[in-house]
Amino acid sequence: MAYLNRQEREALLNELKDMKINQAKGKLRRLDPKGRLAFIRNAQASGQLHTRYDLDGMGTRVTLVEEAEVTGSGSTNLKPKFKLVEIIVEPTPDNRT
Repeated sequence: MAYLNRQEREALLNELKDMKINQAKGKLRRLDPKGRLAFIRNAQASGQLHTRYDLDGMGTRVTLVEEAEVTGSGSTNLKPKFKLVEIIVEPTPDNRT
């Protein structure tokens, strides 16, 4: 499989923007047979969780950024709902297209 160029990475980004977080994860898992999950829900910044997929066969790295929205009132009914706020699609270092 060939590496994705800039236009194809932007097309992937636009396709993932309209999806919910679980749909985007499923799409990325099925997209590349050589792809792997680098990390899941890693706390890189305060209030944000990052999930990264390395699509080695496509020469692309996709990072999904989620934020937690706390719903409910009081101290016992706090249940966070995670919302996809940003998607970062970037080439791997060996992708020169």
